[in-house]
Amino acid sequence: MSHEPARPPQAQDPARPFGPHRLITRLDPPHASPPCRRFVARTEDGEQTVLLSTPLPGTDPARFAAEADAARYLIGPWVAPVTSVAGPGEPPWYASPYVPALPLPVALAVHGGPLPEATVRAVGAALAEALAAAHGQGLTHAGVSPASVLLTADGPRLTCFGAVRAASADGEPRTGLPGLDPGSLAPEQASGGRPRPPGDVFALGAVLAYAATGHTVPERDEIPPALRSSIASCLARDPADRPTAASLTFAPAPPPTASSSPTGHATTLNPAGGLLAPGWLPGRVVAALARQSAELLAAELPVPARA
Repeated sequence: MSHEPARPPQAQDPARPFGPHRLITRLDPPHASPPCRRFVARTEDGEQTVLLSTPLPGTDPARFAAEADAARYLIGPWVAPVTSVAGPGEPPWYASPYVPALPLPVALAVHGGPLPEATVRAVGAALAEALAAAHGQGLTHAGVSPASVLLTADGPRLTCFGAVRAASADGEPRTGLPGLDPGSLAPEQASGGRPRPPGDVFALGAVLAYAATGHTVPERDEIPPALRSSIASCLARDPADRPTAASLTFAPAPPPTASSSPTGHATTLNPAGGLLAPGWLPGRVVAALARQSAELLAAELPVPARA
């Protein structure tokens, strides 16, 4: 299955500008259920192209705006940085610099099935690094799911910060709410518990299970043997039994050599950087990213509606 070409915003999409940006196309396929609505947009002078996010219908706009503002404090190469947000009195939106990107479910569709183990390891290493950085700042992402992960040529990007909190207030059940993937929602969050770092780790396990098998709640035997232990530990029902993001490693075990320590103390510095070497993405995904880039370079802004 090939990636769909850029599409103009559909009738149900917002038709007006968002701050200085006008919408070019939706990022997600029509029948997808991402945690927020995502568009590629461009300033009217054509100088800047961004990934622009707006709340789903039914989402509390005030909570969405608060999460968007908080996302400006997230740092690191594997998070889509929030660089601008809606001004006072505007409907909520936030923008990140655009790079060609495919949501993880689209990448699996383009590839024709689950991703190779090397790709899954690279995604796991990058996202664990991003979450460890957020947790070290005292932040919980609360939005990790397959749809919130974008694949770019130089690594994954986490988006949709705070989607769990924006969907429903703490104390209210979150099962079945639009935009929340039930397989990625930690049990304690589904029942209305306050999002905390162990919930992000559970969601990371679900994302990796999805990347490796095509669904977030696979049978254990479906997961590649070399990844089973790491993924299963993330998906522990009890938050206390899950590892921390900082303790996770997805680098493959080094081959034995004559000089290898019998105790296996070999380490990998910056595992995300090591695993994201050229060729980490399947060829069909790389080709789809190239097509998306070419289509958006050629895209014209919609003609503004006359008053």
